[in-house]
Amino acid sequence: MNLVRNLYNDKKYRISLLIATGTFWGLRISDILTLRWEQVLNKNEFELVEKKTGKTREIRINQQLMQHISDCYEKLSPKSANEFIFLSQKNTVFTVQRVNVILKDLRIKYNLKIKNFSTHSMRKAFGREIFSRSGANAELAIVKLSELYNHSNPAVTRRYLGISKQELLATYDILTF
Repeated sequence: MNLVRNLYNDKKYRISLLIATGTFWGLRISDILTLRWEQVLNKNEFELVEKKTGKTREIRINQQLMQHISDCYEKLSPKSANEFIFLSQKNTVFTVQRVNVILKDLRIKYNLKIKNFSTHSMRKAFGREIFSRSGANAELAIVKLSELYNHSNPAVTRRYLGISKQELLATYDILTF
């Protein structure tokens, strides 16, 4: 999350918000790029129909992200709340390819220790962070993530996140008397 703060401090508000929403919601980039300010500004939750699956997903906006959205809105001063959030300087919605180029540049500029930084990295980072913070509830986290990701079962989610059997078994080592 330091990257989100650093980008904001460097006045790269739109990209800061892109990374924040990508890592807080675990959405595919194709869904993030369709967002309009009116959907998320001063809201606790919103619904989104996922492009890939056609399924409706309800998303909660936590307080910190809600504040970040509001701050970015104020700094960017869009013409209307109906405007797409992720517009380029040419006033067109970013393409997935353009976002990937931007992320690769950020990896270098901010010396990020990530091998392949792409739009999909944000979605995976969301899941890995939830999993790593879940501690003794790791398996429950996998089940919840599986549902959020619309995966067919938790095994798909484990593979997707690159979670090894050893990592799961290490969950048992957390308990003490």
